[in-house]
Amino acid sequence: MLARLRTLLFLSLFALPFAPALADDYADTVTVFRNAGQSAKFFGKSYGYAVFPTIGKGGIGIGGAHGSGRVYAKGAHVGDTSMTQLTVGLQLGGQAYSQIIFFQDKRAFEEFSGGNFEFGAQATAVAITAGASAQATTGGTGAGASGTQSSATTAGDYQKGMAVFTVAKGGLMYEASIGGQKFSYKPKK
Repeated sequence: MLARLRTLLFLSLFALPFAPALADDYADTVTVFRNAGQSAKFFGKSYGYAVFPTIGKGGIGIGGAHGSGRVYAKGAHVGDTSMTQLTVGLQLGGQAYSQIIFFQDKRAFEEFSGGNFEFGAQATAVAITAGASAQATTGGTGAGASGTQSSATTAGDYQKGMAVFTVAKGGLMYEASIGGQKFSYKPKK
């Protein structure tokens, strides 16, 4: 039985690199934000944006989050990004959410792509796919609420050239924490 399980695991890991690309996840996530209230107006006015289809987050007292995304400038895919977050405070559970960060101008884009982006304080409550969240960070403000991704709404505006929006995908997490987020950027070759 154990040998069969190992073989199955090995074959699954071997096949993983040949799995279909996740390009549709990016397009689907952009569509959610284009249809989600106030974030829709940012697509036509921003210099660019970073989109994260799924960020996974969990914690019990100490928490963490991680997600991978793509960066767009003037409508073109210019690089890839990842976000890692560490939080400390009252928190319990796990959640998944989508996030988009808009860059108001070239200066904000260069700040992000230079790796110098945001430490934050946040308060969040998410239950399954119904949730509400608010963020006040040095990189921007944002809020999101959703019953499902198709009925998501967002609100927010630029702060220091960046605006951040999130849409809950699922999970159950209660949180009042302080943490830092670190974004890495790798230009597209």
